[in-house]
Amino acid sequence: MALAQELKALAIEIAQEAGELARRRRTEGVEIAATKSAIADIVTQADREVEALIRARLAAARPDDGFLGEESGAELGTSGVTWVVDPIDGTVNYAYGIPTYAVSIAAVVGGADPQEWDAVAGVVFNAAIGELFHAAKGGGAWLGDRALAVNPEPTAAGALLATGFGYDPATHAGDLARIARVMPMARDIRRIGAASLDLAFVAAGRLDGYFERGLQPWDHAAGALLVREAGGLVGGLPGGRPGNAMTVAAGHGLFDELLAAAVA
Repeated sequence: MALAQELKALAIEIAQEAGELARRRRTEGVEIAATKSAIADIVTQADREVEALIRARLAAARPDDGFLGEESGAELGTSGVTWVVDPIDGTVNYAYGIPTYAVSIAAVVGGADPQEWDAVAGVVFNAAIGELFHAAKGGGAWLGDRALAVNPEPTAAGALLATGFGYDPATHAGDLARIARVMPMARDIRRIGAASLDLAFVAAGRLDGYFERGLQPWDHAAGALLVREAGGLVGGLPGGRPGNAMTVAAGHGLFDELLAAAVA
């Protein structure tokens, strides 16, 4: 518990500094640096600069820890702690000036494989509006100094859900078919564009549930801990854990039904 709180405090400090850098670079203008998995999957110079800052700060504070970042890859450590980082989650939002992007930092133990790790601290900082979501294992989930709790079950009007779409056009038909299966339980669907914030919003009760195919480890590492510490469930595929094949998060009254529809 003490280590988790210590790691959370460090993540908060660095996420806020990194978020301020991202926000400042956004006001100066965004330069696209490259594309990744598809032409729509972009990287900005700010993504790289923000991740470099986070990596440097973590290395200075805890040089024996490992690191897994979206832009700079993995580095094994010797302490048993690995930092999983998305420097700007929601890069397309960021590039277009939509104020819904986040710095996501998680500390995990058990290695860099999400099928094996145990997240112990997580921070999601919505830099554009200054919202700080944070959690330490066993210490609850928080928005600033306010404790968070998932919605236990949807209202009679149905569940407010969020999802996302992959960048590869070949996956879109399957994503749309999944939405068709989910819609009977939904009040409405949101497409926010940043998985870490989708998960944070489930933790905060702003959404009843979230489902998406194609997430990478840095997309869900911090947000999944927020949901669990707020009393919710997170699962998916492979192995019943959140992963590339499917990630689902919701309160206990919705989770099983949403998972079944999402993976059918």
